[in-house]
Amino acid sequence: MSEARTATLEHSVSAQGDVTVLSLKGRLDALRVGQVREELTGLPDKGHLKIVIDVSELEWIDSSGVGTLVSLYKMARAKGGAVNVAGLQRQPKEIFRLLRLDSAFQIFETVNEAVARLSAKA
Repeated sequence: MSEARTATLEHSVSAQGDVTVLSLKGRLDALRVGQVREELTGLPDKGHLKIVIDVSELEWIDSSGVGTLVSLYKMARAKGGAVNVAGLQRQPKEIFRLLRLDSAFQIFETVNEAVARLSAKA
């Protein structure tokens, strides 16, 4: 089997103070985004308005994955929240650059930097 077919998506949600950290590992693509779309885009409705998306272990993202992250961003912003991205590398970094997503998301090298920026906001 090819690597693309055997790769998985793992995710976790944790808290650092009043900031929710969403960690993604593996591939966020059309085959796997359905596993997490509802949970991720539902975070703002559950009161999670300061969100950091940790993509340091994300290997691949396609348009379906990008669409889910943008939906999360829009939902959080509509409720007065903010979403930062941390740890962009490899292919996801290139996709963010090509799609100019850095004009929407604030992007940080580390989760700690992204959390600190959101924690400083009232």
